[in-house]
Amino acid sequence: MSVADKPFVRTSILAAEPPPPGERGAVAWIRRNLLATPKDVILTILALALIAWAVPHLVNWLFIQAVWSGPDRTFCATTIQGGIQPDGWSGACWAFVSAKYDQFIFGRYPLDERWRPAIVGILFILLLVPMLIPSAPRKGLNAILLFAVLPVLAFWLLHGGFGLEVVDTPLWGGLMVTLVLSFVGIAVSLPCGILLALGRRSKMPIIRMLCVTFIEVIRGVPLITVLFMASVMLPLFLPTGWNVDKLLRALIGVSIFTSAYMAEVIRGGLQAIPKGQFEGADSLGLGYWQKTRLIIMPQAIKLVIPSIVNTFIGTFKDTSLVTIIGMFDLLGIVKLNFSDANWASAVTPITGLIFAGFIFWLFCFGMSRYSGFMERHLDTGHKR
Repeated sequence: MSVADKPFVRTSILAAEPPPPGERGAVAWIRRNLLATPKDVILTILALALIAWAVPHLVNWLFIQAVWSGPDRTFCATTIQGGIQPDGWSGACWAFVSAKYDQFIFGRYPLDERWRPAIVGILFILLLVPMLIPSAPRKGLNAILLFAVLPVLAFWLLHGGFGLEVVDTPLWGGLMVTLVLSFVGIAVSLPCGILLALGRRSKMPIIRMLCVTFIEVIRGVPLITVLFMASVMLPLFLPTGWNVDKLLRALIGVSIFTSAYMAEVIRGGLQAIPKGQFEGADSLGLGYWQKTRLIIMPQAIKLVIPSIVNTFIGTFKDTSLVTIIGMFDLLGIVKLNFSDANWASAVTPITGLIFAGFIFWLFCFGMSRYSGFMERHLDTGHKR
């Protein structure tokens, strides 16, 4: 056998080579995602035509012809150059948002006392940010401060106590109420949802029946009904002379409603855990709560992170329904100001609604992006 006929075994791995030029870059991405089939080509052309038609009009209305300052509605009927539009409309009336901005954030909270919700907001951010960073130390202490100490301190500052002027909750409103309702609803619903999900899977018939009844009854009615019951029906069952604060009623209603949905989300994660995980925990001699806390629940929560965040986003948006019980969150206070005669114009309502929608989108988009970050950090198979 000649040397040329002898088999050759490579002793080193070939170096990775770059993909062909036609398979990388922006052109390849466009061809693969937008022009792959004739149907994709048609849809892409239609989408580009729609964007080319709509974007210039939106930019012109939102920014170029918008009115950014002015003391009253008369400025919102004219352009920046002072000429009247043919249809009597100008661009967006951001002067209305600027004039009412403080109300949109704090509601009717007294002007001289608005430093109090500002301090609460700063403390909330300072405690929330390290809680959301996985590498931040002292998570236990941070959780205690955020979920136990801050609510007590926030109520003391916002409502008044120890010498501070009392500000009744009917004066609260705007983004402040939205954040209070959503934070309490989210913070209460997760642990309550976990307990309800475990109770629904319990082998004790009474516990299981109570949890199933609670979950199915609450999930079977809309949130607006729960809020109405908490606001109107709850006082009827209290002793004479007792009264429950309207904000507290809303907090209870939102928390109960969200907990029922969260329970089903957690139960879905528990059902996805392989039976071998339970058997392995039992073989180690772990008790029920040790097994649940150390092995089962961390895996279940990791599997349903998207669903949990989806429930949080729904809770944040559903806080706008508290207007049914006479409270004014961000959307409610914006709509309330439409009745101000000084700012009554054709563009005022849509401008206010765009502002409220953008704020809601900003918070919901932030929660969605953080959900994606946590999925990648916990390696749940998230694909971008």
